[in-house]
Amino acid sequence: MQQLNFNTYQFRFKNIEGKISIFDEIRRKFIVLTPEEWVRQNVVQYLLQEKKYPKSYINVEKVIKLNGLIKRYDVVVFQPNGKLFLLVECKSADIIINQTTFDQIARYNMALESEYLMVTNGLNHYFCQMDYQSEKYNFLKELPDFN
Repeated sequence: MQQLNFNTYQFRFKNIEGKISIFDEIRRKFIVLTPEEWVRQNVVQYLLQEKKYPKSYINVEKVIKLNGLIKRYDVVVFQPNGKLFLLVECKSADIIINQTTFDQIARYNMALESEYLMVTNGLNHYFCQMDYQSEKYNFLKELPDFN
């Protein structure tokens, strides 16, 4: 897989019926390794190892209903009180992050109301803190560590 703009992490791989799969620590199962899944698994390791977010607070690829449509978010991190702390949108490395990508995560966040957003294609990472009062997001250099 392509080298991404993350530290190097250890992963478990398996060949299942001719397809390479990667072990997802959060879902506790092997997932077919696609370019987007590669980014998603690196994000999960970044959150666990660099940001020290507890594994029990992280959720991967769950369904949400948005205006009657079924959608899937990539990664979320909850706060101890159950409120959403971080919503992550992952794209494969060959997808350019643009306004459409931000519009997608903004639509998801209208239903989820996360405090922070992260958009990444594995090469470029964008971090935002939501300002609901002013109805805007403020770009950050980095996500806060877990405290």
